[in-house]
Amino acid sequence: MLKKVRFIEPGNYSPYKKSISNILTYNKFIRNPSTGLIMLATIVKKHVNDTLMYSESISKILWNDIYDADIIFIGINTFNAVRGYSISEQIRQNSSALLVFGGMHASLNYPETIEYCDYILTGDGDESIIDFIDYYKQNLINNKQNIKFPGVIYKQNDLIINTGKREQPENIDTIPDRNLVYQYSYMAKRYDTLWAQVHASRGCTFNCAYCTVIQHFGQKIRKRTAENIVQDIKEAIIFHKRKVIPRFNNFVWITDDNFAQDREWAISVLQCIIKNKIKYNFSIQARFEIGFDDEMLILLRKAGFIDLALGIEFLDDNSFAEYNKISNYSDILRAVKNIQKHDINVRGLFIVGTDNDTKGIGIKIAQYVIENKIKGALIQSLFFTPGTPFFDKYKKILIHQNWDKYNGNVVHFPKNITPDDLQEEIIIASKKIYSFKRLLYAVFHYKWINKILFIGEYFWQKSMRNDLYKEIEYLKTARLNQN
Repeated sequence: MLKKVRFIEPGNYSPYKKSISNILTYNKFIRNPSTGLIMLATIVKKHVNDTLMYSESISKILWNDIYDADIIFIGINTFNAVRGYSISEQIRQNSSALLVFGGMHASLNYPETIEYCDYILTGDGDESIIDFIDYYKQNLINNKQNIKFPGVIYKQNDLIINTGKREQPENIDTIPDRNLVYQYSYMAKRYDTLWAQVHASRGCTFNCAYCTVIQHFGQKIRKRTAENIVQDIKEAIIFHKRKVIPRFNNFVWITDDNFAQDREWAISVLQCIIKNKIKYNFSIQARFEIGFDDEMLILLRKAGFIDLALGIEFLDDNSFAEYNKISNYSDILRAVKNIQKHDINVRGLFIVGTDNDTKGIGIKIAQYVIENKIKGALIQSLFFTPGTPFFDKYKKILIHQNWDKYNGNVVHFPKNITPDDLQEEIIIASKKIYSFKRLLYAVFHYKWINKILFIGEYFWQKSMRNDLYKEIEYLKTARLNQN
């Protein structure tokens, strides 16, 4: 009989702990829980009443509540896979619960992950997780030969069995019940470093070589309905609202990788937000083409979108071509200028570590950000996710496969710059963009919400640089050993 289900989101290399830095610094000891895992917990709750999720992003795990569960679902990405494996080993030593992994890393690197669990659910789990629950209730799941539905991986007699690729779900209109996450309601109201997040669509029609989105979610865009998204936004705002002290960070982040891919749908979502008169600040991620769509930009601003994270990524056209990214330097710059004309801030997402990068790339990025009045920047080294064609092609240049360091650190040997020098270039760019002088300028000249964002990013970037510094000696040693 199935009575109790628990979900766990492992922390990264620095899981949640009490710290004064949590007030100002995101992603050091506190970060937003995974919306996707909350959605799955919400789906399971309808079938198993005693369902709860723990996220090490915001709380400690109550292990005594974990050990007597019937099924424990653990969701992992590459950066928190090591922690996920450690958690599974601890559970196995103290519990007879069925261990099920899911998430991007588990799906794409299942030969490794299956060693730490009983089953893996691949791809989106919205439908397969219900099949799994039903099989458990029918006492069919323990006799693995009975598993007839696709999207499951397990091990039998030392052989890895894959029941086949499952079609991704079309109906994704699940509003996540954030109250299913232990301590989330309390933490969301206490800390402005946590803010509302809503995921509105899945998939991407493009084929950038280094991106894992299409590998996991597919190239077909699957969307939630506009009304469903707006209801989720309303609930997310209420969930984060304080009763007495107003929030400094009144922000909803639509976390889609490219919100505007389906233009007609995106416009319908914006019109629905406007129709419902939601007075809040919003942010999205999008490709540069959105900068040429004046109708879309006008609707974005009218709906309350003040911030747009743009995948600028490279500052030379050769790198765009090398990694199959359909973009170019001049078009992106024109798009930036037009977005800003509509009173929407641009944030730049940058990638370093290509064959074309050399010493000085950090200053080049910083100058680009400052001169073009880009409000913020995230600069990371190339990502290598195991199980992707990109990983297989370039794994010979990897320095290591310590997954917990695959979070923006340099993990490979670039062609025209040493790994330690490249790590320092990221630090140089961050220090210049988030200098104390620019902090003072933001405090005295930016609008209120932009002040709050820049102050938060200033401390986050400072924390991130400290972590990057710690890796430089290791990268130097790796370089010397290679020679």
